[in-house]
Amino acid sequence: MAASTIHAFLKQLDASRTRYSLTSIREGAVMVHVVLPGERWEMEFFEDRGPEVEVFRSDGTIGGVEKVEELLRYAAE
Repeated sequence: MAASTIHAFLKQLDASRTRYSLTSIREGAVMVHVVLPGERWEMEFFEDRGPEVEVFRSDGTIGGVEKVEELLRYAAE
């Protein structure tokens, strides 16, 4: 995938005033994180192939301190 493809995608996000962040967790890939209300996108763009996209959606449940404790126990497993 050409670098201009990620640039075109970022221009569209900018035009729609959608906030995003960039990072890299795999060699040769740029990850775009987009966070919307109740939804998060992770998109990795590669120079030599198409993007990989994951979408995470909330079911709307809001937790409290008990959820924090549950998540910490889960992370420790």
